Amino acid sequence: MEEGAERGVERDPDARWLARIMHTAFFLLLGASLARFLLRHDWEARSPWIVALTGALASLYLLGPVLGTRATPRRIAWLGTVVAVWVLLVVLAPSFAWCAVPLFYTGLRTLPARAALGLVALLTAFVVFAQVRLAHGGWDPNLIVAPPAVAALATGVFVYADRQAARQRALIDDLIRTRRELAATERREGTLAERQRLSMEIHDTLAQGLSSQQMLLQAADRTWDGDPETARRHVRTAESIAERNLAEARRFVHDLAPADLAGGGGLEEALRGLAARESAAFRVDGAPVPLPDRAQSALLRIAQGALANIREHAGADSAAVTLTYLDDQVVLDVADDGRGFDPADRPGGVRGHGLPAMRVRAEQLGGTLTVESAPGEGTVLSAAIPLNPEP
Repeated sequence: MEEGAERGVERDPDARWLARIMHTAFFLLLGASLARFLLRHDWEARSPWIVALTGALASLYLLGPVLGTRATPRRIAWLGTVVAVWVLLVVLAPSFAWCAVPLFYTGLRTLPARAALGLVALLTAFVVFAQVRLAHGGWDPNLIVAPPAVAALATGVFVYADRQAARQRALIDDLIRTRRELAATERREGTLAERQRLSMEIHDTLAQGLSSQQMLLQAADRTWDGDPETARRHVRTAESIAERNLAEARRFVHDLAPADLAGGGGLEEALRGLAARESAAFRVDGAPVPLPDRAQSALLRIAQGALANIREHAGADSAAVTLTYLDDQVVLDVADDGRGFDPADRPGGVRGHGLPAMRVRAEQLGGTLTVESAPGEGTVLSAAIPLNPEP
C-alpha cells in the first residue's frame, strides 16, 4: 500500500483495533494447530522441530508491532522470515495452514499492492497443498476452491476498506485545508474591516481636526502683527480642536463612542455642539426616539465629515444640520449654499475622500446616503438610517 495510507493506518484507532484482533487470531490458530498435531500424532522425529518452529514463529510474530507497518527493509525481512518459518511448519504439519489468514492481513498492510497480492497467492497455494495432504488423497472440490475463495474474499474486503479509508482521509484533509483557508480569509476580511474602520475614524476626526488647525494657524500667522487679538483667538480655537482630537484618538483606539457622545447628552446635544463649532444652524424635526449607540456614532461621524467637506471645499456662507425622526427611520440632512458640484462627474455622487466613508457607515446600518448638488446651487447630503433594521 502507499506510504501515506500506511501512516494513516498507524494513526487510525480502528486499524489498531483490527490489528490486535488479527494478532490474537494468529496466536489462537497457532496454538490450536500445535495442539491438534500433538493430540493426533505420537511423539516422533519431526515433533521437536514442529514445537521449536512453533515457538520461533510465535516469537517472530511478537516482533511485528515493534517494527511498525511501513514497508521498510527490516519490516520486509521480518515478514519474509515469518512466511518462511510458516512454510516449513506447513510442510511438516499441514494443520498449521490456516495461520495463513492473519498472514494475509499482515502482508496486505505491509507490502505494496502487487507484492502483497503475490504473497497472498503464495500463501493460498500452500494452504491448498496442506488441505490436500490432510485429505489423505481423497478428492474434494472444496479443498481446491475454498482456500482461493477465502483468500480472494479477504483480499477484496481489505483492499476495499483500505481504499475507502484513503478516500475518507483525503476528504478529511480537504475539509481541514478548507477550514484553514476559510479561517485565513476571515482573518484577512477582519483585518481589512479594521483598517477601513480606522481609516474612517482617522479621516472623520484626526484628519479633519488637523486640517482645521492648519487653517486656523495659517489665519493666525497672517493676522499676528496687524490684529493680535484675532490671532490669539485662532490659536485658542486650534488648541481646543487639538484637545478634542486627542480625546477622539484615545476613544477610537479603544473602540469607544465619539467624544461628543461620551458625556451622555445624546445625539441631539452632540450635533448641536458640532453645529455650533462649525457655525452651522441645527434643527430637530419629529419626536425623538432612542437610537442604538452604533447609529448615534455613525450619524455624528457623517455630520462631522459633511461639515468638514463644507468648510474645506464648498466656500459656503451658511450651512444647516437637520435631524428628522420619521416613523420608520431617522434622517440626517446637511445642507450648504456653497459652490456645489455635478454629482455625475464623480460616480455615485462621491466627492473627496470623506463621502465613501460616510456611505459605508450608512450602509453598515442598513441605511442609505444620497447627495444632491449642482454647480452654483449648493449641496444637500442626506443619510437615512432605519429605526428597526432587519438582522
